[in-house]
Amino acid sequence: MSLTQIQTLTMFVDDQERAREFYADVLGFEVRTDLAMGDNRWLEVAPPGAATAIVLHRPFPGAAAGTSAGTILASSDLDADVERLRAAGVSVDGPNELPWGRQATFADPDGNGYVLSAAG
Repeated sequence: MSLTQIQTLTMFVDDQERAREFYADVLGFEVRTDLAMGDNRWLEVAPPGAATAIVLHRPFPGAAAGTSAGTILASSDLDADVERLRAAGVSVDGPNELPWGRQATFADPDGNGYVLSAAG
């Protein structure tokens, strides 16, 4: 195999516009692609400069929004990011000191769970 990276991850969301606002306005992600494709919309967001993006997509048949958990986002200033999320009305657990480092957890408006991990 010649696999070199993870290009995108898909998060299922019920309301793509609400998700776009959360990821862009609250998390500070850039909107890389926002295209209508018939009845579908390809909405791709990522932290500035990141190689891997998240596709905010309506659930596929048999899937449900808000069922993803455990995606880890690296933070160069965990405390500031936690405070910024809380100021935006996001419920955040932590930061917590764990054997492997400091982290906090939160969810997007659909309930997809994230871990904020102190970088380096």
